Amino acid sequence: MSTPFTHLSLDDVEDVAPRFGFGERWQARAAREPLDMERTGAMLLRLPAGGRSPFTHRHVEAEEVYVVLEGSGRAKLEGEIVELARRDAVRVAPGTARAFEAGPDGLELLAFGARHAGDGEAVADPWTD
Repeated sequence: MSTPFTHLSLDDVEDVAPRFGFGERWQARAAREPLDMERTGAMLLRLPAGGRSPFTHRHVEAEEVYVVLEGSGRAKLEGEIVELARRDAVRVAPGTARAFEAGPDGLELLAFGARHAGDGEAVADPWTD
């Protein structure tokens, strides 16, 4: 049984990007396990200035929300480019391919949504490949 709450700094969560060979492209701090989340996923993503996501992906069942915490950039959502600024929020429906690009000051995003184990899949996309 989990505790009634968990408190931590996302900066203290392990950056899993290097484990998957993406350490030079972005930071990905997966917070689900450190926060003892049972039904929700959360990840802090950081792209350096001008950087792009190392891959495009989609989820079959999961709806996700991305909130721009710092910086600016663009999201590619099913081929449509959307400009992003600080404090913007983007809801991405299941089945929608998504990838991100940082502006000149970098891009820091908080991604969260209901967790569906094994639900994500990479999508071939020349924008990120």
